[in-house]
Amino acid sequence: MKNIKEPFSKNILKINDLEQTSNNIITKLKADVIKKLQRHGAVVGISGGIDSSVTLALAAKAFGPNKVLGVLLPEKDSSDDSRSLALELADKFGIDTVTENITSALDGFGCYQRRDEAIGRIVKDFNPKEDKAKIEIKQDIKQNIPAIFSITVIKPNEEVVSKLLPAKEYLQIVAATNFKQRSRMTMLYYHAERLHHAVIGTPNKHEVEQGFFVKYGDGGADIMPIGHLYKTQVYQLAEYLGVPQGIIDRTPTTDTYTAEQTQEDFFYQMPFETMDLIWYGWENNYPAEEVGQIMGLNTNEVESIYKNFVRKRKTTEYLRMKPIF
Repeated sequence: MKNIKEPFSKNILKINDLEQTSNNIITKLKADVIKKLQRHGAVVGISGGIDSSVTLALAAKAFGPNKVLGVLLPEKDSSDDSRSLALELADKFGIDTVTENITSALDGFGCYQRRDEAIGRIVKDFNPKEDKAKIEIKQDIKQNIPAIFSITVIKPNEEVVSKLLPAKEYLQIVAATNFKQRSRMTMLYYHAERLHHAVIGTPNKHEVEQGFFVKYGDGGADIMPIGHLYKTQVYQLAEYLGVPQGIIDRTPTTDTYTAEQTQEDFFYQMPFETMDLIWYGWENNYPAEEVGQIMGLNTNEVESIYKNFVRKRKTTEYLRMKPIF
């Protein structure tokens, strides 16, 4: 734990020396891949998102563009923007890419059919060929109340149908959808093994510690070089490294469900700028009253958010566990 010396402030997560921070990550990444793993380079799955973009930029600087492969892994629910932004990123850093469309693999696993079957049990007139759908969380994190999940279906005429999601259907939808991340991980390891490279994971600190990843999916990697960085710090590095502005300006999405969905709406339930600071306060034992004064919240609201962090860490601990022997 941090020995608290400086008062809590909105600038407490500002990286004062971006060059040094970047160089430290690059040096460690190079040593981990070459010395520890004895691999020659890096494979990174790129989606046009901020985390994978920063990870790829760091890998390109660590190993040189000719020893980094960017893998695009679209499927039929993917946004078109993901491809165009990923290719712009690769061009900016001079790396080669391959595109592996995993739609057929997901069809083989029954990903879409299993997901749509569960949705159809709740929304009786759901038409997967025309309707779009997503899971939403209904929760006021300023109140110490567990989240309630709902399924939202958007009709072609823009009619919105939202219904509470029972545990059975929720679990089936999530389990089916997780085929996407696990299929991507499998393809990344195919390319890493054929090239004798390492798979470089892209999760940031919140994804790792709050459990916003799929076990043996996007959580499956050899190294996670930005796993210690808050989301706002990832953005700071993106600016410094020269990540294309279109990626920096893009709203982070899950790019998982057929209906558009932000990471904030689906999981975090607050803006990254707010969440990062309150998480830092909780993690470093700043009193809720002190954090609240800076963030414009009362003490009870901050304490409820702290408790929500504790609950998320506890309920997702299974995801971070190694196999039990």
